[in-house]
Amino acid sequence: MDTVQPRGIPDSGRLERYALEPARGPELLFFTGGSALDSTSRALKRYTHNSTHLVTPYDSGGSSAILRKAFSMPAIGDLRSRLMSLADERVTGHPEGVRLFAHRLSKNAGAPQLRAELDSIIAGEHPLAAVVDEQTRDLICIQLQACREAMAEDFDLRGASIGNLVLAGTYLRNAKNLDAAIAEFARHAQVLGEVHTVTNDNYHLVAHLDDGSRVIGEHLITGLDLAARNAVIEQLSLSHSQDEWQPVQSVLPESRQRMIAAAELICFPPGSFYTSVLANLLPRGAGRAIAASAAPKVYVPSLGTDPEQHGISLTESVRRLLAMLCQDCEPPVPVSQLLNYVLIDSRNGHYNGGIDVPALQALGVQVLDLPLVSAQSAPLADAQLLSEALLSLS
Repeated sequence: MDTVQPRGIPDSGRLERYALEPARGPELLFFTGGSALDSTSRALKRYTHNSTHLVTPYDSGGSSAILRKAFSMPAIGDLRSRLMSLADERVTGHPEGVRLFAHRLSKNAGAPQLRAELDSIIAGEHPLAAVVDEQTRDLICIQLQACREAMAEDFDLRGASIGNLVLAGTYLRNAKNLDAAIAEFARHAQVLGEVHTVTNDNYHLVAHLDDGSRVIGEHLITGLDLAARNAVIEQLSLSHSQDEWQPVQSVLPESRQRMIAAAELICFPPGSFYTSVLANLLPRGAGRAIAASAAPKVYVPSLGTDPEQHGISLTESVRRLLAMLCQDCEPPVPVSQLLNYVLIDSRNGHYNGGIDVPALQALGVQVLDLPLVSAQSAPLADAQLLSEALLSLS
């Protein structure tokens, strides 16, 4: 196996410089979803306050699904999770606020008990709310109250995330303008970076399998047992409805195009390959915006087992990522405009189908073999090691 083990990564001099002035750190942009990058986001804050995270808005399960149906809004669970991972931990009340945001109401209690608990939080009487500093608590309770007032009588609070309810309340108080809601939420939490949905469309993710079937709804896609079905996900699309397939096209907003253009590094990070990474590339214009950027583009494959990549090798995942980007562009598009590096750890990492460096190089990408997995993080990437590698390439 002929991998490239680059010198100067991590670049200690560059990292020291970034750590001295993180407010002037590099602009890294991630196409992401789920919680796979949350720990890396926390590590990045030491070096840069200028990372941008474009998050999928298609989650169709749990608390997010109930809010989507009640308020006709995109999914916000992953958005809220990433915002909190980038929040300034030095701010007074941060640990207490994070605990409150992370709290979920019981999945088993009855509606009266659940509403009573929510009301106790809004009143500041709940043990988790009472310990939050007064200014932060007042801001949280204002948003929660807005959400509470908008709830229908049959709104299902079982398992509801308080953080999601707060963000939903902020959305409602901003006339259902999600970007404005995120800006307000980020300002109060003093988020050290930018977090946005890739689009604000309230659509649903569709997986088309090689057996001719299709599955609508992100939570159903992530729950697929592809091995048992002896099937492979062939492609993704969007549907206006989750109940029936109603094909629809999404368009990447100009604001997101500007974020991509400003990036000093573009990363396709670890996470569920289809629902967290490729789903972000569905909006028309995403591939073109990426191809137009002169920034280095990096793919960091997931380590361990990704159920969505059943039957798909590392080489094939790179091929499919390139195909997804290419389909939005006017041919011919050099691979160098779409993807430059694939970051792997050949010593400590496990990848579907192994590592075929000649095959990867034949696709036109450079394979960088770096220590990414530590004893503490195994089998996944170590947040600090991954952050240092990406920052050194920016």
